[in-house]
Amino acid sequence: MAILNFSDALKNVGLDPKDVKLIRHALSDERFRECYKAGMAHEYTQHQKDGFSKGYSYWITFISDGGTYARLHSCYRVNGSVPDTPDVCPAGLPDCEAMEYRGEMAFFDLQYVDLLKEYEGKLVIDWGGSARMWHQKATTEKPIVAIESKNQKPFVGFENLILSFDELKEVVENDTDYELWQAAMAAVNAVYLIVDTKTGNRYVGSTYGYDGLLGRWSVYVATGGHGNNKGMISHLKSANHSCHDLQFTVLQVLSKALPDNQIIDAETLWKKKLLTYEPFGMNQN
Repeated sequence: MAILNFSDALKNVGLDPKDVKLIRHALSDERFRECYKAGMAHEYTQHQKDGFSKGYSYWITFISDGGTYARLHSCYRVNGSVPDTPDVCPAGLPDCEAMEYRGEMAFFDLQYVDLLKEYEGKLVIDWGGSARMWHQKATTEKPIVAIESKNQKPFVGFENLILSFDELKEVVENDTDYELWQAAMAAVNAVYLIVDTKTGNRYVGSTYGYDGLLGRWSVYVATGGHGNNKGMISHLKSANHSCHDLQFTVLQVLSKALPDNQIIDAETLWKKKLLTYEPFGMNQN
């Protein structure tokens, strides 16, 4: 049983599912695909059989999204229709003649409404097994399977991972836009380097445990930059030193299957290479 259905979302924005028709456009349909690529999905949707909207005041369109899934595209208020004579075919509509504007169907006046704007391109439903039924009444329950972010950031790779404290805080706390980053960082252990970009002071640490690099770096965010390390606590308490000047990078990616003692050995080697023990750095052991 679905926890949340699309009909619930409609009710939450003030729409009665009985007044709404759902339309699922398939990208496998060559004619629609050409219109979609041309940015004319709206115009394509306007052309339907006469009486198509009988009993419905709103249409909500979806785009096929693999299997039986469909991604929210737009919400329209229906303001009537006219016969689909050739003169009403929208300018620039791909293959207009093939769309059969002969006055035998209808061209609907669809007014875009922004009731679901913040979820367009993000909200995914399961259309169900009857994918051939490309238009259905909204009272037919459609489970919401995902609400994604349009701004989801692709992970840059560990070799390119250079984050200020403020950037790290965003990565750790924004689990929508940085979902891919968090998944990658949680999947590995690592030896890492923290540098005070104003003073040059350095600290080398390592991660081992269930949450990997993500879990360890989350502690730095939660503690205001010091991660409960004595040397860093002392450094950040000194005058003119701020967590906002810290930069986080990865020196070596390690498997989560690696024994803890081997991770510690790798960390110790990097400390020696980079001279991060006091007085040159912030490591105390």
